[in-house]
Amino acid sequence: MKKYIVYYTLLAGLFSFAQEKDTTIVFKKRVLESTEVDFLNSYYNQKGNHSAVGGGIGSEKLSDFASNITVAMPLNDDDVLTVDIGISAYSSASSSNINPFNSSTTGASGNTTTSPPKGTPWQASSGASKSDQLIGLTANYSHSSDDRNFIWNADVAFSNEFDYTSIGFGGGVTKLFNEKNSEISLKLNAYLDQWRPIYPTELHEYGTYGSNFQYTGFLRGVTILNQNGNATTAYLPNKFKNWTSTSRNSYSASVSFSQVLTKKTQFSLFFDILKQEGMLSTPYQRIYFADKANYYIGIASYIPIYETSNNIGVYQLADDVERLPNSRFKLPVGFRWNYYINEKLTLRTYYRYYWDDWGINSQTASIEIPYKISDKFTIYPTYRYYIQNASKYFAPFEKHLSTEEYYTSDYDLSTFKANQYGFGVNYTDIFATTEFFGLGLKNIDFRFNHYTRNEGLNANIGTIGFKFIMQ
Repeated sequence: MKKYIVYYTLLAGLFSFAQEKDTTIVFKKRVLESTEVDFLNSYYNQKGNHSAVGGGIGSEKLSDFASNITVAMPLNDDDVLTVDIGISAYSSASSSNINPFNSSTTGASGNTTTSPPKGTPWQASSGASKSDQLIGLTANYSHSSDDRNFIWNADVAFSNEFDYTSIGFGGGVTKLFNEKNSEISLKLNAYLDQWRPIYPTELHEYGTYGSNFQYTGFLRGVTILNQNGNATTAYLPNKFKNWTSTSRNSYSASVSFSQVLTKKTQFSLFFDILKQEGMLSTPYQRIYFADKANYYIGIASYIPIYETSNNIGVYQLADDVERLPNSRFKLPVGFRWNYYINEKLTLRTYYRYYWDDWGINSQTASIEIPYKISDKFTIYPTYRYYIQNASKYFAPFEKHLSTEEYYTSDYDLSTFKANQYGFGVNYTDIFATTEFFGLGLKNIDFRFNHYTRNEGLNANIGTIGFKFIMQ
């Protein structure tokens, strides 16, 4: 789930003059001079061959288009209300295979005819879950003290998609001191989420009809094949049970400290404490056990090449879905260090170490080098490196045993290394001389990144943002 909270805090000095011999009237600059509107659009696509819906194999092809509008409105000199509305629409080969069994074909005449169901983890099915939309809304209220050295804020958030709803709330405080060269912040957030579980088709039928599931519902009259391609009625996924509790609650506390060391150097330290409770598994991600027989629906001739992309006609029936503990504790810590080299060039660096009680340790390091071409244009190449070890609950396709309590074949929880290369172009007009529908264009920012993982996942993401101010 993606959740964004936007904070706008502009700090200014105090201006005063003596109106009378014994009276001083203090004038303060508004925290935000006028309403600002941000439009952000992004496009993301990825390819891979370790689909979690397919139990660790299959196409991970996915595309997502997201659009956000953020409006920051000054309510008075000290208070700002920021509202962010976002929607993203995706199409996914992996999630389409929650129900992988296409049961119709189009003949040469263009007529649709019914045929025995078949599927493959290497291609998208025509299932309804192949696409969806995520809608999110966040509202943030912030207040700054008269001297602009203390800021507090509160926020609420809501998001919804076809199988998941999230409600969040939180707040924070920021204190500036040492002539605003030092800053410390504390933020607290909670998200109270609810799954509407969708299970793989074959397990949904078993959970609905019990041991008679092959004689009613979707599987009635459907031939199930064993490893040798022969018809059988032996498939019985009795390890599977429907989830009885479907809530997921997440709590986080974040502390950060930043310091201006010199005119050219600034650094910040941060750490977060995160706790999750509830249904932390994804209910439609299949698991296949090494100590259980294999069963299929589709064309028997494709069974020997099931684990290759040449398989275009058979799908293996799941033994269970992903099962993970109902609690998780996370602890990331890190720092940023920025150095102003000269009026043209700046160096920005970032490092984070992450640990959780599922056995994952990871490290992230990144560098960004903004170069100012002119007063209005800046380009910035970026690089990010990431490495993690696997969760103790992870194993690849058909490597788990049915005697285990917890199991996942989601490669996001595996051991891998990742590299991300990118660049950006930024246009800034501090006077907002260009106008659109009464709004002054203050900033345009474009970024492109290419992401690769050594286990085979590749992705590209492009974003473009526009910042306007109300004239």
